Amino acid sequence: MAYPADFLLDRLLYRDGLMLVIDKPAGLPVHAGPSSRQGGGDNLENYFDALRFGLPRIPALAHRLDRDTSGCLVLGRHPKALRKLGKLFSDGRIEKSYWAITAGVPEKLSGAVDAPLKKTQCGSGWRVEIAADGDEEGQEARTTYRVLAQHDGRAFIEAKPKTGRTHQVRVHLESIGAPIIGDPQYGDLPENMRRQPMMLHARRVIVPISKNKEPVVVEAPPPEAMAALLAEMGAKF
Repeated sequence: MAYPADFLLDRLLYRDGLMLVIDKPAGLPVHAGPSSRQGGGDNLENYFDALRFGLPRIPALAHRLDRDTSGCLVLGRHPKALRKLGKLFSDGRIEKSYWAITAGVPEKLSGAVDAPLKKTQCGSGWRVEIAADGDEEGQEARTTYRVLAQHDGRAFIEAKPKTGRTHQVRVHLESIGAPIIGDPQYGDLPENMRRQPMMLHARRVIVPISKNKEPVVVEAPPPEAMAALLAEMGAKF
């Protein structure tokens, strides 16, 4: 799907002199993967030129979201801002909240998943797995969660990753019996749930960007498919 060159202007959630927060659409990679570098695919960075707002440089990614994840994505507007945001992310001072709809309800309706993660080869690609005890390749990963609503074997979950590992929320929720509907990689989902858009949305970011001001709080509305499923579940959002 090709987007208009300036389509991100309509998805801009926040702007100041240091950063932007945009509402990333699901299905669009944030940057060029191997196929994109060979001219085989679109990516979000192709549209950043419309977000200069008078600055000489285009903004750049301060973090990443998976291709099929929607919602709040933070961009730095210049190198100094990117360094500051990078430090905030690496120090765990930026709070990220995700909404997920899962095929299954966790036994505990709230809690934390402390399980180290590692990347492993899978055919010609890779996937993320929970590392065994003592596996030196495992990286510390922690996610807190709570079930906001449940209906007919599905759960509406708010998840907060305390670390920033690749596919962290997806793998951690699957590990407690709550794979995300539409996830193409994790969880033994029925065919009808596998064909749906992935129900994972970066709902909120809280960024303490300025020492002398309150943290910036930004929320992204759920995409249409998620909103429809939440309504079907009778969830309030």
